[in-house]
Amino acid sequence: QVQLVESGGGLVQAGGSLRLSCVGTGSIFSFDNMAWYRQAPGKQREWVAVISSGGSTNYADSVRGRFTISRGNAKNTVTLQMNSLKPEDTAVYYCNAKRTSGATGRTYDHWGQGTQVTVSS
Repeated sequence: QVQLVESGGGLVQAGGSLRLSCVGTGSIFSFDNMAWYRQAPGKQREWVAVISSGGSTNYADSVRGRFTISRGNAKNTVTLQMNSLKPEDTAVYYCNAKRTSGATGRTYDHWGQGTQVTVSS
């Protein structure tokens, strides 16, 4: 069974930095896209950043230039380096991984349990 486990959340002052990590286990296949989402209290979950298996990245406008997504050397790992944090970045951050089977065309979509990031003003 595939599991994604996030770590690295915490409390930081505005202007500070945090680094989130996500490790995927239980899959013999490498994920295609890995991404980070976040959900603030009372708001819908929103996409933050994505990285493809080839290393292409894309970011939400709200975090572009401040956050960096990268894939680790180990298979199925992804990190999110967050700099210049703002109070509005406060949310639960979720790791997401997708893989499309070349044999069946089915897309598998996996989520972590989330890690809390709190930015104080």
